[in-house]
Amino acid sequence: MEREDAGSGDGAGGAPIGEPAGTYDEAQEAHEANQGEHDQAHDDVAPVATRHGRLPRHSGPRTAVKLVASTAAVLLVSAGAVGAYAAADLVGSVGTGVTLANEEILEGVPDIGAMDGGLSFLLVGSDKRPADGSFGDPEVDSGVLNDVNMLLHISQDHSHVEVVSFPRDMMVAVPECPDPVDPASGPLSAMSEVPLNSVLGHGGLGCVVMTIEQLTGTKIPVGGVVEFKGVAALSSAVGGVEVCLVDPIDDEDSGLHLPAGRSTIEGYDALAFLRTRHSVGDGSDLARIASQQAFLASLARTLQSSGTLSDPVKLYSIAKAVLSNMELSNYLQNPTVLMSIARTLQDVDLSKIAFIQYPTAEYGDGQHVVPADSAEAVNLALQEDRPVVLDPTANDNSEFGTAAADPAAGPAEAPAAEEAPAATEPPATASAPPAEQLPPDVTGLTGDEVRCATSNDG
Repeated sequence: MEREDAGSGDGAGGAPIGEPAGTYDEAQEAHEANQGEHDQAHDDVAPVATRHGRLPRHSGPRTAVKLVASTAAVLLVSAGAVGAYAAADLVGSVGTGVTLANEEILEGVPDIGAMDGGLSFLLVGSDKRPADGSFGDPEVDSGVLNDVNMLLHISQDHSHVEVVSFPRDMMVAVPECPDPVDPASGPLSAMSEVPLNSVLGHGGLGCVVMTIEQLTGTKIPVGGVVEFKGVAALSSAVGGVEVCLVDPIDDEDSGLHLPAGRSTIEGYDALAFLRTRHSVGDGSDLARIASQQAFLASLARTLQSSGTLSDPVKLYSIAKAVLSNMELSNYLQNPTVLMSIARTLQDVDLSKIAFIQYPTAEYGDGQHVVPADSAEAVNLALQEDRPVVLDPTANDNSEFGTAAADPAAGPAEAPAAEEAPAATEPPATASAPPAEQLPPDVTGLTGDEVRCATSNDG
């Protein structure tokens, strides 16, 4: 049987697989003697000699590094073909990034799960209607407003987290911002005393970030914009979030219908709960922020108690939902970073995760608000990376009740005064800054608190 040498590279010292050793030299001499005829006979046949394949070239080193890092991360937390599929799927979900003014401070910094430092992330919720008309006519409701503005601050030592909500109707000063449509045309003009929710339409995510940076004195290197369907997808990715109601909600405007007590919601029900305003508290935007904070506190408990943040499959689902449904700044385009941020939150004490409503005062027109003097205490805590202590009397209002210990039961009476957390600053350690005692008008809750929203009867 005649056989071509298809596998003997340079320096191959043995006979090809399947050939008797004694006939190899003779076969090799015959092969070389007839090489010319061999080449002529195979002019139209591709060479069969083994060659090293060449990887396709990417647009640059940055793209290559992201792709390799993303793939490696998923392969480390998943298994075999499932991990390979997940990595490719995540990379394929990455959209166009947004450049933020201060993101260069993250150059060369390892992923947050391994870094000795913190991070400030601005989450913006846009009211842009989806094209399918599922949340109103996109032609009629064509405005792009940032109705939700939340600053997530992870401390340098990862021991505490603050989530600050800024009211959409708060009047703010807007600095000069790069034009996201035509950067070469120069910056957009600065403005004074405009509603915060108008800034996204004015200058995009980058301008909202610069406005909150100016307001708080805190650098924000990363951020993202989430729209209607993104919120629904995120809530479903974690398997639903439990909410608590003192009274049932039947809101025709948002389509939300929930009984009194506790319900686990996801998808469009979760979105409707976060958007409903007239059915909770006093029907104001500030009452809606309180509902959103209660939802986020429940989400934090869900993520830790269900093991979501240590489950690679669930982490993949969250990363997929984020990448597919959010407009992210450049640094967050890497799925590895998203997973690392999530894992950083895994071991933070729930009592050290504070959800804070940025304090405001009346503007004078009955529709808008302005930052209150006490906002400086919140700003200082963010600037100096201090944990915060909420005044236990700050939430003594009729919009919320305290949940009962029995998950199947309705809300119970508030705990006695002696059971309430003391409004004292915990002692500082040598390595940690002292906590910032927030004034009584700064409302909020911690991740270990369960709040039950009351309905708006007005």
